[in-house]
Amino acid sequence: MNTFKKASLLATLILLISTSFTQNAQSFDFDNGNAPAQIVIPTIIPVIIQDVSPGAGDATLVLRNTTLVTNAWFDAIAPYHPTAMGIYSQFDHRLTEPTNREKNIAILYASYHVMISLQPQRLETWRAMLEELGLDPDLDTNDTTTPEGLGIVAGKNVVLNRQNDGMNQLGNIAADGEEAKYNRVPYLDYTGYTPKNSPILLLFPSKWQPALVSSGTGLFKAQHFVTPQLKNVTPYSYKNPRKFRARKPVNSNVRNWSGYVGQAQEVLEYSANLTEEQKMKAEFFDNKFRSLGFSAVQAAQLYNLNLMDFVHFDFLVNVAAFDTSIAIWQEKYRHDAVRPFSAIAYIWGDKRVTSWGGPRQGTVSDMPANQWKSYMPVADHPEYPSASASFCAAHALAARKYLGSDNLNWTIPIPQGSSVVEPGFSPISDTELYFDTWTDFANDCGDSRVWAGVHFPDAVPSGQKIGRKIGRIAYDFVMSHIDGDVK
Repeated sequence: MNTFKKASLLATLILLISTSFTQNAQSFDFDNGNAPAQIVIPTIIPVIIQDVSPGAGDATLVLRNTTLVTNAWFDAIAPYHPTAMGIYSQFDHRLTEPTNREKNIAILYASYHVMISLQPQRLETWRAMLEELGLDPDLDTNDTTTPEGLGIVAGKNVVLNRQNDGMNQLGNIAADGEEAKYNRVPYLDYTGYTPKNSPILLLFPSKWQPALVSSGTGLFKAQHFVTPQLKNVTPYSYKNPRKFRARKPVNSNVRNWSGYVGQAQEVLEYSANLTEEQKMKAEFFDNKFRSLGFSAVQAAQLYNLNLMDFVHFDFLVNVAAFDTSIAIWQEKYRHDAVRPFSAIAYIWGDKRVTSWGGPRQGTVSDMPANQWKSYMPVADHPEYPSASASFCAAHALAARKYLGSDNLNWTIPIPQGSSVVEPGFSPISDTELYFDTWTDFANDCGDSRVWAGVHFPDAVPSGQKIGRKIGRIAYDFVMSHIDGDVK
């Protein structure tokens, strides 16, 4: 994502935050407010956009941040619920009716300790989050009879249990899988993954080819499979991801030439017939904060969720997507499938194709196939199965089960010219995206990846199938902790 697009995205999300949450730190009402929604989320989002950059390729890192922080919320206020048991902290339940003030204080301290572990370079931001609310970031107590102590211990326990969960957050595992003593690189791949193709040469046309990404200023970078070690990460809601398998992507095998060409032709047809609505939905779902993240805020408002319910719901949908990502990365690693941009160039070379011609070009019929690009930037991991489709499927299913309804009723205004791909050009007029149900939301999310040219059609249902399975398992896992029925 180039600097202009990142700045535009950040500005858009900050605007969304300011219109969704009316209070800021100076006026925050501890007794009636919602610290996760009004304080923590607006503080975290700009940091992750700037330091991690949400998008299809960075979703695994975004999900890890959001899941761990919502885990800390869940554990910090479990004692204030009649039956709930935390994931990594089991505290005695409070016998008296707790106030929102206590819950909010516990949540804020828990968030602080998780975020200084996940994003230590932003320590001053996390300190300021507490200080502006009159809370002391230097407080260090394990007195769990106080909300401060509950939050601190809950946050630290999440950190303790997740710093070495297989993601290599600390960089203490070297590339060869041995212990790294010096010059540690956080999140370094230790699985030994090596792409079979280079960004310049496609020797194995069935396999993933890293893209050569340009900043537009003369600088080029070759993609690397983002966090392939995610397949080894410890899930929350199940024990072994090997129980979730995607069938072989037979149409991505060049030996099945008719299938290989056929799916490439489908992508080109979608590209040539892109509508304004499809473009905006593709951009919307590519941004996991704006789609997955803000759908939780929409649900909280639509279903009038109180603070406790919002924490339970937000943790649930994050666990559903996070645990899905582990299984999906296992399958991406296993199949290592080719992306559309590589296959299209391989099939047709410099022959002319009809497709979307790039920003502000509309549909053209004289594009050499080896110059074709997808509408959305191609993600830095193998194609099959679709990660975005799986995340949305898991998120939507878990949401439906928790809320007891498929109703979403969500309208998202899209101002004229606000596109990140075609700024000032698309959409041609003010428009709106509308999702009547969670089912619509999940279906459009999956389809948008094909419209945008980053996936072949078969990748979508294969991802959705795994996502729905894990969404159900995640729901049962979180509900067992809410009900106190932890085995």
